[in-house]
Amino acid sequence: MADKTLFQKIADREIPAEIVYEDDLCLCFRDINPQAPVHLLLVPRKPVPRIAEATPEDQELLGHLFSRVRLIAEQEGFATAGFRTVVNNGPHGGEEVPHLHIHLLAGRQMTWPPG
Repeated sequence: MADKTLFQKIADREIPAEIVYEDDLCLCFRDINPQAPVHLLLVPRKPVPRIAEATPEDQELLGHLFSRVRLIAEQEGFATAGFRTVVNNGPHGGEEVPHLHIHLLAGRQMTWPPG
């Protein structure tokens, strides 16, 4: 079996993190290197390496993740002011951890293009 990713270790409570939300399918925690005043990472418990490797069987999981974005934004108080979601895919997409995750960025005006 392949080594666990950093995010799998966080989900399994092998590495501490400031968790702001969790359920049976996913968890959300604060990024240790924030790029905005609020920078959260929403990860599935199932180890899907990246969005391009999600399968048709992952459709329900992907929908669940995006439905949790709204709930977490409301819970954390940035839903009304606005926020950005980012999903990186592969090295050229900025992916650093090969475990599907959604960045939730908030607390300041975002610019475009993102980089």
